[in-house]
Amino acid sequence: MPATLRNRVVALLALADVQVGGERPWDIQVDDEHFYSRVIAQGSLGLGESYMDGWWRCESLDGMLFRLLRAHVDERVHGWSALFDGLRAHLVNLQSRKRAFMVGERHYDLGNDLYRAMLGRRMVYSCGYWRDREGAPLQDLDAAQEAKLDLVCRKLGLAPGMRVLDIGCGWGEGLKFAAERYGVSGVGVTISREQAEYARELCAGLPVEILLQDYRDLQGDALGGGRADGRFDRVFSLGMFEHVGVRNYAIYFDAARRALKPDGLFLLHTIGGNQSVTHTDPWIGKYIFPNSMLPSARQIAEAVEQRYVIEDWHNFSADYDLTLQAWRRNVERAWPELDARYDERFRRMWRFYLAGAMASFRSRHAQLWQLVLSPEGVPGGYVAPR
Repeated sequence: MPATLRNRVVALLALADVQVGGERPWDIQVDDEHFYSRVIAQGSLGLGESYMDGWWRCESLDGMLFRLLRAHVDERVHGWSALFDGLRAHLVNLQSRKRAFMVGERHYDLGNDLYRAMLGRRMVYSCGYWRDREGAPLQDLDAAQEAKLDLVCRKLGLAPGMRVLDIGCGWGEGLKFAAERYGVSGVGVTISREQAEYARELCAGLPVEILLQDYRDLQGDALGGGRADGRFDRVFSLGMFEHVGVRNYAIYFDAARRALKPDGLFLLHTIGGNQSVTHTDPWIGKYIFPNSMLPSARQIAEAVEQRYVIEDWHNFSADYDLTLQAWRRNVERAWPELDARYDERFRRMWRFYLAGAMASFRSRHAQLWQLVLSPEGVPGGYVAPR
C-alpha cells in the first residue's frame, strides 16, 4: 500500500479529530490496508462498502461519521461513483414511472419482521415528535410516534366525516390513527407490496382503503376503478417525498392538488438537505434507497410556486437523531431472533445506514420538515399547532 494514500486518508480523518488506531470511541481500527486506496478511489461508497466487508471497525460509528460531516470531510473526497451518479441523474429521470416500484422491492419489501423489530409498536418509518402537546420532552419511541401522528392530524384540523388521502402510506399506521382518533375515512397508496398487505390487515374494519399504486395515478373526481381518485378534504405524505426526484416535483404537487378540495390542506413531511442536488449519496443509492434524493428548501419552494400557499414550515430535525437512536437500540436487541437471511454483512450495512443517518441529522446536514400547504390560502390565516 503506497504510504502517500495512507497518509492522505490519515490527514483527512485528522481534520475531523479522528485517528487511525486511536483509543477514543470515535477513532477507527483498520484491519485491511486496502481500505485507504478504496476510500480515495470511491469516496463514501468505498467507506461504506469497506465497513460492510469488515476492513475497519469503530466503537462509536455514528460519533465518527458525525465528526467527518461536521468537518466537511465528505466534501473533500469524491469517488468515480459520485461523478457517474451525477451524470446519470442529469441524463435520466431516475424516479420515472417505470422505476417507481424499485425502492419498494429493494428496501420496503426486505421483510416486515425486520421493520416490526426496529420501528416499535407503531410501524411508522419516519421521524417521531419527541414532545407532548404541552411541549414537554418524551422518552419513549412509541409515544414519540403517536405524538407525531397526532401532530399531523392537528395541523390538518381533522374532524369526523372528513375524507383523507395518504400518499406513501407505509404500513398504514397514519390512516389507522386518523380513522380511530379523529373519525375520518381514507385512502392510502404505496409502491410496496409488503406494506400494502400489512396495511390492509391493520386497517381491517376501518373505513380505509389501501392501494398498491404510484402517486402519478392520482386523478379524477370520483373514487372508482381501483384507483385513488376523487377529491379529499385533506392529504398528507409522511417520508415519501424523498423518492420523488426533482424532475417530478411539479407532477407530484399537481397530483396532490388534483386530489384535494379547493378549501383543503396538504401536509408534507420530508427529510431535506441544505443544498440543491439531483441524486443521493452513492452508498445510500446502491444499498438503501435506490433512485432517491433529498429536496432542498429552494427546490420545494420553486415547485409549490403558483400551486399552493405555504401556510407553515416546521423544522424539528434534532428529533430524527433521537428516532434513529431508538431504532438502532431496537434492531440491535432483535438481531439474534431475526431470520438468518439478515447475515453479518447485512447487519453491518444496516448499522452503517442508521449511524450515517444519525450523523447527518446531528451535524445538521439533513433536516426534517413538515409543511402545511393550501390551494388558495386559509381565509383569515392558518394557526399552526406544535
